[in-house]
Amino acid sequence: MVDDHRAAAVAALAERDYPAAGDAYTRAGWARLADPREGRSPFDADERGWVGRGLQWLVCAALAYRVAGLDERATRRGVEGVAVARDLENALAAPGQRACLREFVADFRVAGRLDGAGEAYGDAEAAYADAAADVSDAQTLATTTLFEAAADPLKQVARGLDDGEIAVSWADLHGPDPDDPGRFLGHRAAFKRQRFPSLVARALEAGHLAAPRGTTAYDNAGFRCPNCEATDVNWTGESTLCLRCSTPMVER
Repeated sequence: MVDDHRAAAVAALAERDYPAAGDAYTRAGWARLADPREGRSPFDADERGWVGRGLQWLVCAALAYRVAGLDERATRRGVEGVAVARDLENALAAPGQRACLREFVADFRVAGRLDGAGEAYGDAEAAYADAAADVSDAQTLATTTLFEAAADPLKQVARGLDDGEIAVSWADLHGPDPDDPGRFLGHRAAFKRQRFPSLVARALEAGHLAAPRGTTAYDNAGFRCPNCEATDVNWTGESTLCLRCSTPMVER
């Protein structure tokens, strides 16, 4: 069911039906928060942080509503996301995870057009610094589901403004020294504070939210984009889309 809702969200993005994309992302987020993984409760400790995908899709829902001009719905989703992320600190009690949840709080403030995003990113950065002594392997922690989910909405917005390419890299998001976990992970919040609001503003100006990047192929002779004529393919959700503009590809 979760995958169905996410696939519907991606298909709606491809059709530029942003209200429908927001609705589908909302349903995907709620469903994943209710059942983050088979046999797991959202209220239990979880070293992978599977609930992060639910938070991710609520951020994406708010972004889709913003692009659609449905600012009130985006704000409601942002308020909801802030509350859920804060509540999840009762389950994901590891200091590094709690800092990531505060990073999510700041993301929801940006996506939902809420005040205090800069201060929230500052709070997340401070939380990463405080968690440093508890983090034994910052690189491994940053590849868990929770942390990847917190990075993906930013990457999704950015790729839509950069010809569909990977516009935010691992090196962009993280500090240079994983042996300094406070700064290595805290750089995520610092980078987002600098870039996420402006990227969202540019996406709103363009009136476009790209589909997430999935499996890709360049110069694929079997497909053509009817919008921009590209032959670079992005398989994501259950859709076959143009890597460049997220339009459904045509087989040839």
